[in-house]
Amino acid sequence: MAAIPDSTVGTNTAVSGLESTFADELGALTVPWQGAPAPDPKLLVLNEQLAAALRLDVQALRSEDGVGVLSGSTAPTGAKPVAMAYAGHQFGGYVPLLGDGRALLLGELTSSDGQRVDLHLKGSGRTPFSRGGDGFAVVGPMLREYLVSEAMYALGIPTTRALSVVATGGHVHRDGTEPGAVLARVAASHLRVGTFEYAARQGGLLQPLADYAIARHYPELTDLPTTGAGNRYLRFFESAVEAQASLVARWMLTGFVHGVMNTDNTTISGETIDYGPCAFLDAFDPAAVFSSIDHGGRYAFGNQPAVLKWNLARFAETLLTLIDSTPDDAITAASAALDTFDERYDGHYAAGMAAKLGLAGAPLDRTLIDDLLALMKDHGVDWTSGFRALADELRGNSTPLDALAPREHTGPWLQRWRGALTTHGREAAETADAMDRVNPIYIPRNHQLDAALRAATDSDLAPFEKLLEVVTHPFDRRDEWSDYTTPAPQSFSRTFQTFCGT
Repeated sequence: MAAIPDSTVGTNTAVSGLESTFADELGALTVPWQGAPAPDPKLLVLNEQLAAALRLDVQALRSEDGVGVLSGSTAPTGAKPVAMAYAGHQFGGYVPLLGDGRALLLGELTSSDGQRVDLHLKGSGRTPFSRGGDGFAVVGPMLREYLVSEAMYALGIPTTRALSVVATGGHVHRDGTEPGAVLARVAASHLRVGTFEYAARQGGLLQPLADYAIARHYPELTDLPTTGAGNRYLRFFESAVEAQASLVARWMLTGFVHGVMNTDNTTISGETIDYGPCAFLDAFDPAAVFSSIDHGGRYAFGNQPAVLKWNLARFAETLLTLIDSTPDDAITAASAALDTFDERYDGHYAAGMAAKLGLAGAPLDRTLIDDLLALMKDHGVDWTSGFRALADELRGNSTPLDALAPREHTGPWLQRWRGALTTHGREAAETADAMDRVNPIYIPRNHQLDAALRAATDSDLAPFEKLLEVVTHPFDRRDEWSDYTTPAPQSFSRTFQTFCGT
């Protein structure tokens, strides 16, 4: 285990301006720590656009000192790196202490738009929370998180973002020996439901944590009273319910399967976090599960809204003593707020589906959505290609849609859909263009990402870099990228699994 330095303040000037408000204000939820040495660090990928937005010097990040910071082996000047403590429900079972077992919070930066964000490392070695693990990560899963999180950002889905991946030059033992790597990621914060689950069971930490989270993520609530009807803590919970309802609706609209929706992977900010066993749908299937550890399908694609609501219930439990001093009244108020989740989610999902079908802003018959989903499931229609094919249909090109499902089955639904478009005065060409602006043509296809990561593990980054370019331009059709629209072969899909990469 890496030793704690005599001073936790670093002396490396490659990254400057880091603050440590979380560690300073909530030190009981942290352990000062230092990343493990990297034998031969090499920068694999750097997000220069994000670095610029964080007002970081790209050349300094590419220097030896910069790579040292990004690998975790040296701390930036003025930084006080810490491992964060949290608990969590994992697959429904409560674990009282999880924490950053292979990660470090280097500190906080202020972006060019004035937002405070965390700079966090993943794979930087053992910490006091490692629970017997080695604390390291390997190249494939770290590049997966980099690419998928950047794809999600390009799709407009709230997410942590990746700043870099550094190969450490060390070897990590998993099924075999793999090259080690460290991911540097940026988040609105790393506060999770699990952070509150831990703090609620420690004396005197809950209210300071809640006030910190409110000030950081929902500052409009800071002037509200701490007691009484509509107090800041009840409103805080309501805000988190709204943020998560909106987030999971976006996942469902994009065909994203998170894979490990434990409460320690549910952020207070409403950002997607931790991309270990994630995947995207090819053929639409509500029961789709890709994670190798989700044996019971708890986190299947179609279960994600219900799981998010369950996680929010665990969050509500931590806030009860702040919401009201009378337990029954606290439960009543929190339950009423939680009960709004379904309506909030349905509203976001219906609005998103209306836009995907060219009916943005129009009242939408929910049976039109339900019947489309039934058709897609019955015929194994590719989720992403299906919506783009509908836009092509409006342009008079029926070939893409007919390749996905027989016309005799889709015809009646198409007639109803066209009727809805006519009723709401939608012109075909303009509607098709509007649909293409919200329906991606390029996503991280599982088979293509898998192939790119395998090549990268063998030191060939070219397929990864090309795929990254494609998925960060998800709506812009380019003829030379036609291969990236192809769903996985059935032989691949039948056996494909994702792994946490621990």
